[in-house]
Amino acid sequence: MTDQPTKQKLWGGRFTGKTDPLMHAFNQSLKYDQRMHAADIRGSIAYAKALRRVGLLTEEEEVKMTQGLETVGREWETGQFQPAADDEDIHTANERRLSELIGSLGGKLHTGRSRNDQVATDMRLWLLGEVADIESSLIGLVRIMVERADKERDILLPGYTHLQDNPFGGHTSLLSHAFSFRNDLERLQQLIPRISVLPLGSGALAGNPFSIDREFLAKELGFASLAENSMWGVGDRDFIVEFLMWSSLTMTHMSRLAEDLIIYSTAEFGFVTLSDAYSTGSSMMPQKKNPDSLELLRGKSGRIFGDMAGFMMTLKGLPSTYNKDLQEDKEPLFDTVDNISASLKIAEGVIATMEVHGEKMQQALTMDVLATDLADYLVRKGVPFRETHHVSGRAVALAEARKCQLNGLSVQDYKGLHEKFGDDVVEVFDFEASVERRSSIGGPSRKTLDRQIAVLRAALGQK
Repeated sequence: MTDQPTKQKLWGGRFTGKTDPLMHAFNQSLKYDQRMHAADIRGSIAYAKALRRVGLLTEEEEVKMTQGLETVGREWETGQFQPAADDEDIHTANERRLSELIGSLGGKLHTGRSRNDQVATDMRLWLLGEVADIESSLIGLVRIMVERADKERDILLPGYTHLQDNPFGGHTSLLSHAFSFRNDLERLQQLIPRISVLPLGSGALAGNPFSIDREFLAKELGFASLAENSMWGVGDRDFIVEFLMWSSLTMTHMSRLAEDLIIYSTAEFGFVTLSDAYSTGSSMMPQKKNPDSLELLRGKSGRIFGDMAGFMMTLKGLPSTYNKDLQEDKEPLFDTVDNISASLKIAEGVIATMEVHGEKMQQALTMDVLATDLADYLVRKGVPFRETHHVSGRAVALAEARKCQLNGLSVQDYKGLHEKFGDDVVEVFDFEASVERRSSIGGPSRKTLDRQIAVLRAALGQK
């Protein structure tokens, strides 16, 4: 490879010397951008059609070129493609192989096209396909959360603020995470039109000199719109930044869900048991069942945020249009796509297969969590809440002093705390009744749970 003149590269005509082997390896991106081979072939076939439409290829040449590109694509798909030592990236590799198959005609493919608009097009095409899969996986995750909440609606779970408990409908907690993912789904769908913008035909930065029909190209490749400014078209990577930001936020939500389930799966809580399919053991302690799936989901959130932050630092100081720094967009993007795709599927599997222990949740409920209900009881008797809060606090203190639960105090004890307490105060100490009293929209009652499930199903296009 080092004996070959640089003129064999797409850009080599200006150069007479040879590239340092270390520089060649440093510059080469084929080892990771080859995953865009199908997008690159698809864009090139469309561009060949556009060249024929302006008379730069004959119909026979277009057919021959298309057949050659399809052959290259099949070689990639079947694992038969053999990269050459001088292939810098997926674009040079495909064009080199095309020319081997169809001769000098292959050299016409790059007419009026730059790798600047080519790579930007490939990345957008590739990401659109990946986003469709990610969207499907996210819908699957929300759907299984909704199905479990609907199926196990009668479970009561302590709800926690500051990790202090309060009675709550068991799967209202699960649905709280589902609503975060619902918003993530909306944001992803809003991002798609900004990914679906065609750069092809922008050239290196100054447009195409052969009157290429870019609207035809956009329609042929399925883009929703096209880049109206060629300098912006080749230099824009906002769509990658937005996707990385979206992924970082989605994985933040994933991490919080994972943390809840990790806590709930401990022996101390025992609210859920993970399936063996999503757990591992300890190499030293045979009794342990580790929630590795959840811990990895929690850990991946930091990795994906790092991908986003790293690329933002690359992008922030660049001058206009394309610079080689932008080659650093691919690895963080590919890493993020791989990890968020896997994370969504793993999370769906965890939720679908985990065992929920309603009896353990019920046992975790103690009467002190009904202290607010005790205050609300007096509010319904006409006492201002600020006063009832203090009265309820005194009841908690009295129960603690007597080493009993709130329902262990007598009616006379309550009447001694406030004159508005009556014999019906005993009705406060009912966890299910407490949940059902919280029937405003967003609450944990059966009625409001039905509404939440309906809202989420509507967001998924279900009835």
